[in-house]
Amino acid sequence: MNIFFSLLIGYLLGCLNPAFFLSKLKKINLRKHGTGNLGAVNVLLILGILYFLAVMLLDMAKAFIAFKISQTLFPELGVTGADGRLAGLIAGLGAVIGHLFPFYLKFKGGKGLAPFAGTALAYEPLLFLALLITAMVLMLIVNYSFIVPYSASVLFCTVSTAMSLNVFVFLLSAASGGLVMWKHFENIVKAKNGTDVKVREYILSLFTKKNTKAVPYEGEEVPVVEDFAEENGDIE
Repeated sequence: MNIFFSLLIGYLLGCLNPAFFLSKLKKINLRKHGTGNLGAVNVLLILGILYFLAVMLLDMAKAFIAFKISQTLFPELGVTGADGRLAGLIAGLGAVIGHLFPFYLKFKGGKGLAPFAGTALAYEPLLFLALLITAMVLMLIVNYSFIVPYSASVLFCTVSTAMSLNVFVFLLSAASGGLVMWKHFENIVKAKNGTDVKVREYILSLFTKKNTKAVPYEGEEVPVVEDFAEENGDIE
């Protein structure tokens, strides 16, 4: 039952989608604009970097909180003794599932990277920091954003398993990371087809004054943040 309740806590918190509530507040249907995704990057494209940061941090926080609640309630589900971190990983998996498949949004949510990151932060802050730095460096080298969810998922699963030598850590981290990679597979296709945003050029565009112009996106006029999206597709 402790496993079930940990998963349930994570799922219910994971279902809280700040991008959806923000879209209601701003009276913009994010599903009909930009990437069509209820996630932080679509918020960046449509509403700007400050809203993006807020949504990203809230998406991370819901998984972090779910982890800590379950860790506190069920310490017997531990990685090393009664530390409750297995319960936290179960809740983190639930948060990723809730983010991807929120029940009140017809099971269509975001892509899960931010709650996955929140889980990694709660599990081991130094490991999270290492994953973040590695992913950012790889993204700048590869010049496409898909490398972030893939590198973070693989490295978190590999390193956390190696540190704990615990099969359940492997299974839970692999399940969470696998869901994140599955939802981001289309980004690899876009990069291969040359329709995904090149990250270095996008970052440079943030320092230009080509902002807040309505541009065509997938056949419709939508208010995106950068002219860059018109020329180079989108990122998730």
